[in-house]
Amino acid sequence: MYKKRAIESLIQKTAGGFKGILVTGPRQVGKSTVLQHLYGDRKYISFDDPVLLYETKSEPGLFFRNNRPPIILDEVQYIAELFPYIKMECDKSDEKGRFLLTGSQQYHLMKNVSESLAGRIAVLELNGLSMRELTGCSFDAPFVPSEKYILDRESSFRRIEDIWKMIHRGGYPALIDEKVDWQIFYSSYVQTYIDRDINALGNVKDKMKFTQFMTAMAARTGQMLNYSSVADQIEVSVGTVKEWTSLLEASGIIYLLQPFSNSALSRAIKTPKLYFRDTGLVCYLTRYQTAQTAMNGAMAGELFETFVVSEILKSYSNAGLDYRMYVSWYRGKDKRRILENGQTSSRENEIDLLIEQGDTIYPVEIKMSANPKLSMTNAFDVLDRIPGKKRGIGAILCMYDSVLWLKDNIVALPVEFI
Repeated sequence: MYKKRAIESLIQKTAGGFKGILVTGPRQVGKSTVLQHLYGDRKYISFDDPVLLYETKSEPGLFFRNNRPPIILDEVQYIAELFPYIKMECDKSDEKGRFLLTGSQQYHLMKNVSESLAGRIAVLELNGLSMRELTGCSFDAPFVPSEKYILDRESSFRRIEDIWKMIHRGGYPALIDEKVDWQIFYSSYVQTYIDRDINALGNVKDKMKFTQFMTAMAARTGQMLNYSSVADQIEVSVGTVKEWTSLLEASGIIYLLQPFSNSALSRAIKTPKLYFRDTGLVCYLTRYQTAQTAMNGAMAGELFETFVVSEILKSYSNAGLDYRMYVSWYRGKDKRRILENGQTSSRENEIDLLIEQGDTIYPVEIKMSANPKLSMTNAFDVLDRIPGKKRGIGAILCMYDSVLWLKDNIVALPVEFI
């Protein structure tokens, strides 16, 4: 069962301007499926095939004699030896869109692309199915709580009856089919991920310990990343936790949301926040077997926040934008108050998400509540102290069922507005 992907028009448009496209993203999010759907007449070759992989590594110079472009090459992270030959093939012709590549290990792929294919290959990122894709919504603008976005989004807005089912089920395309067993899918996914991607990226000898590490990280989604805490829990060194965290990030399993940095906010915390890219995987690793238990569990708030952040990131990557350039978070002691004795004290403030568009910063709070209050946005005014920047409309993304303006520059939005 094929589900239309938001990135389809971007792929076709980009293929008309570059000699090739590399679609990156985690394992099993539909990278090769969408390319085969759009370009079904092309020869398709997957380097998941060990025999083909061995032959190509042994004689990479012969590959394009036997396989002429235009062509789709799947899982190219396994075949770095082929990249110089792709470059040579690109340089033989001015024809656009000759090479359609996929791969699931971003760090190694980007290294090879930057060294061999810069200027020839455009890089796009595909993640699991978004809320828009799952509900058949064609709205394609990246999320930003501006008046224009809110007006444009309102016409296609519709409530989702059971959003916790969506959070628990996750966004992998295979799970659209209700007949696919959730438990078996994620069990197989984790096993395949460790056996293939992790072995390819780094030398992880103890698979059981790495699985414990993934579980410990999943239990911390939506929180500041504390390497020492994870290391103590699973009894490995902090250095090992940092190395394994890099592996999860490189393969698209997690995203580290970087803290907002500006000299005007001198007391800001400089620790990133950890987010898994798929909430279904979090539920599997943390043993939330049903949507009901996830909704009522101790991690419900963090799961909801993880889902919202992931959906916002998808809205940017599906539009061909690098979300790293737009999103951050803030926590610091820049909020001061005067005490009765005339002295000042500082207290910590946190803003879940900051979205930067030019010289405007839009603050976003993420609340599982269906009862948004203006007090939830008290930290937003810290942004007014940043020279050269202006504060845009602040938003509370929550479970309220319609747009609710709390102030002329503060709005509560249903989570479905992403």
